[in-house]
Amino acid sequence: MSDTNLSLSQLEQKQDFVRRHIGPGQEETAAILDVVGATSLEDLIEQTVPAAIRLPKPLNLGESQTEADALAALKAVASKNKIFRSHIGMGYHDTLTPNVILRNVLENPGWYTAYTPYQPEIAQGRLQALLNFQQMTLDLTGLQLASASLLDEGTAAAEAMALAKRVSKNKKANLFFIADDVHPQTIDVVKTRAEMFGFDIIVAPAADAPNHDVFGALLQYPGTSGAISDLESLIATLQANKAVVSVAADIMSLVLLKSPGEMGADAVLGSAQRFGVPMGYGGPHAAFFATRDEHKRSLPGRIIGVSQDTRGKPALRMALQTREQHIRRDKANSNICTAQVLLANMASFYAVYHGPKGLKTIASRIHRFADILAAGLQAKGLELVNDTWFDTITVKVSNKDEIVARALAAERNLRTDLDGALGVSLDETTKREDIASLFGVFLGAGHGLDIGVLDAQITAAGSNSIPANLLRTSDILTHEVFNKYHSETEMLRYIKSLEDKDLALNHSMISLGSCTMKLNATAEMIPVTWPEFGKLHPFAPLDQAQGYQEMFKELGDALVEITGYDNISMQPNSGAQGEYAGLIAIRRYHESRGDGHRNICLIPSSAHGTNPASAQMIGYKIVVVDCDKSGNVDLADLRAKAEESADNLACIMVTYPSTHGVYEETIREICDIVHQHGGQVYLDGANMNAQVGLTSPGFIGSDVSHLNLHKTFCIPHGGGGPGMGPIGVKSHLAPFLPSHPIVEISGTQPTNGAVSAAPWGSASILPISYMYIKLMGGEGLAKATSMAILNANYVAKRLSGHYPVLYKGRNDRVAHECIIDMRPLKEASGVTEMDVAKRLNDYGFHAPTMSFPVAGTLMIEPTESEAKAELDRFCDAMISIREEIAKVESGEWNDTDNPLHNAPHTLADICDDEWNRAYSRTEAAYPVDAVRRNKFWPSVNRIDDVFGDRNLVCSCPATDTYR
Repeated sequence: MSDTNLSLSQLEQKQDFVRRHIGPGQEETAAILDVVGATSLEDLIEQTVPAAIRLPKPLNLGESQTEADALAALKAVASKNKIFRSHIGMGYHDTLTPNVILRNVLENPGWYTAYTPYQPEIAQGRLQALLNFQQMTLDLTGLQLASASLLDEGTAAAEAMALAKRVSKNKKANLFFIADDVHPQTIDVVKTRAEMFGFDIIVAPAADAPNHDVFGALLQYPGTSGAISDLESLIATLQANKAVVSVAADIMSLVLLKSPGEMGADAVLGSAQRFGVPMGYGGPHAAFFATRDEHKRSLPGRIIGVSQDTRGKPALRMALQTREQHIRRDKANSNICTAQVLLANMASFYAVYHGPKGLKTIASRIHRFADILAAGLQAKGLELVNDTWFDTITVKVSNKDEIVARALAAERNLRTDLDGALGVSLDETTKREDIASLFGVFLGAGHGLDIGVLDAQITAAGSNSIPANLLRTSDILTHEVFNKYHSETEMLRYIKSLEDKDLALNHSMISLGSCTMKLNATAEMIPVTWPEFGKLHPFAPLDQAQGYQEMFKELGDALVEITGYDNISMQPNSGAQGEYAGLIAIRRYHESRGDGHRNICLIPSSAHGTNPASAQMIGYKIVVVDCDKSGNVDLADLRAKAEESADNLACIMVTYPSTHGVYEETIREICDIVHQHGGQVYLDGANMNAQVGLTSPGFIGSDVSHLNLHKTFCIPHGGGGPGMGPIGVKSHLAPFLPSHPIVEISGTQPTNGAVSAAPWGSASILPISYMYIKLMGGEGLAKATSMAILNANYVAKRLSGHYPVLYKGRNDRVAHECIIDMRPLKEASGVTEMDVAKRLNDYGFHAPTMSFPVAGTLMIEPTESEAKAELDRFCDAMISIREEIAKVESGEWNDTDNPLHNAPHTLADICDDEWNRAYSRTEAAYPVDAVRRNKFWPSVNRIDDVFGDRNLVCSCPATDTYR
């Protein structure tokens, strides 16, 4: 039927978003169903998903909206946010994102759709940007070892406390000191973590720290009220008492100030937000973290290190703790599985673009404006709390309400949580008219102050607001990368050169099991860079954030409908943080009932490594439950361990569908067993993409789950972060959701404590999931789940004649992912799962998840977004690789002179003058015809991880080493 013969409603239906999000069209779906052996999509779901857990009615989320309608509706919501000039500070500042970075990084799918660089040969671009971030961190902090970013300043401070406990020589001490001029949200996050660890906390003036027997201390530089203090003698005194000293620092101030590392600090941390990343009502923002080299084995998060490839060429990869949660599990340094890679890259590019001179100009201008503001207010008789500052002054006032009212009338937000005083923070967006307006706010009309006169007076007398001994004398950002790309042309080409080294979703399918690399639609991404969402301070008055509040409410209601829970907390800013927050809710619930002794967490042996890491973070003892030969939780073992620990059972952490990629028939029985013995059920939300619209955690019988919005709900992975991990809970756990010390969150108790620095976590990326749900509607979401299951079963069916599929559920079906077992092939040929992963790079694909949850396997998740042609291209590649393995098995190729062992192949390999291999250059680079049409060249050969760990280099090497 031609389009001209369709009705209006049919024409409108043809324009819907659902068919754009889902890869296979109607004819392709029929062909896939035929291969799979199902008569329809509903037939496949009936064969696959246990009837007992199928939802009795469709999701009540309305019909799918068009992209234009959904964007217009969200724009109307966003317009309810009021964009006032923010002078609140407290670690959040307005900034100018260079447009070359905005367009070519933040808005570029080549950067935001890439996955965590577990396959470094096809991730050299973002690894280089992260190495730049580490170098920037080292230069500004004055320490020897930096990580590739943490989640935010508050959680970084909590990680610093944990590091201090691990490395402190004061083993008997259980007390951690926090200076009272640390940002209050940071204090709250650290207090929550300390309570879970069983540490004692004291908050007092910094000078009081040596009077206590502590294993560690946290100081702020400059302090939250703006004061700049010389910390050197205090740090030395604390260290003499065997305490480990961490300093939370403002990154822009460090351009002008003596570094904490030069003052002897053991660790330095903070937010890199003001290096070009919008405030976004709280995030996402990259935290920086640096420490001494001797603490490298205790450093939380990821470290990018320099190693070499098989040609001896320098090559980058994640060092030491690549997947420590999955390897060390409950012994891991941290449960953090997500960094803030996209935001760390933006901050590092900001430093590259401006360079040391540009940053010094920006920082100096901010400081000069603070001097002018302070001088003017003092000239008119106002008293300042401090006589030192970088960008923040705190003003004593007797008419606080009057001044705040004038500020709001001028559309300015001041810091108001201080007793008898108001705080004013300035930033790189500050202009002369802002200072003039602030004079009017504090002094009223007719104050008679002239900014030019004040500036001249300061120039003549000299500025004393930064003590002379605390002015930076050491050079920063001396590496060539920070001194080369200052024109937009050069910067654009530099960013592009790095992007070209990385394989992202804009090139080909990324089939990572458990990671759900689906479409991140452009219409979902557009609102992220709207100023209505980007320019709000997280502590702005709620009446200025009504658009955000409306969006939170609508998104929360939708997630309640999808999950079957009663309440949602948006605060956790990663999946691991969601696990942590959910377990805290369980712990507080038990404590409220007089069951605080319940501290045993049952975890199936197949669980994600973050599960035991999260459980140990709240002080729970982990008891592992066995799985049977089919990959299901062993019910007999579960019953026995639940009964054995009944008096102390706190919870179980279980993933559904299981981490093995099957719908366990006994999931409700698992929940019942745990509940019968007094425990709660934590259902890991990692595999929600196989639940939405078909079943739900609440319907199954779970009490709490985190939701990986960067998996099921389309927030992109960003090269290894941002993530977002809101938690859904049943009503009895709702009173124990995270609170916040600055912004009241209704329905929670203020004593619950915060798990992230901002009240609603990484708020500015929530519009992505909001848009996804609006665009799909209830019916579309359910179809997406069904199509994800169909695509996974298609891949399993096509590959099952070539590779063993390790686990299957009822009717020999898999869920949304499948695991192929490489172990028999390895035994027969010597070819490893690593060889297959690297060889896939030559075919233009990112490898599936390797050796998780079972060593020697590959876990494949195609998602609903991949069309049949791409699924076939991937399957054809895997089948071709199986044929290559057969040549090794037969002896046609030996165990080292074969394209699998030598993969991936670079252009340098193919261009070698001599080619003395048993296979041809064509077989190496173009193993199937499809590769010729869209060749992706890995920029380095296989990387030597052992060499990199034995020769740990985590800063930018000299440029000559790359030649």
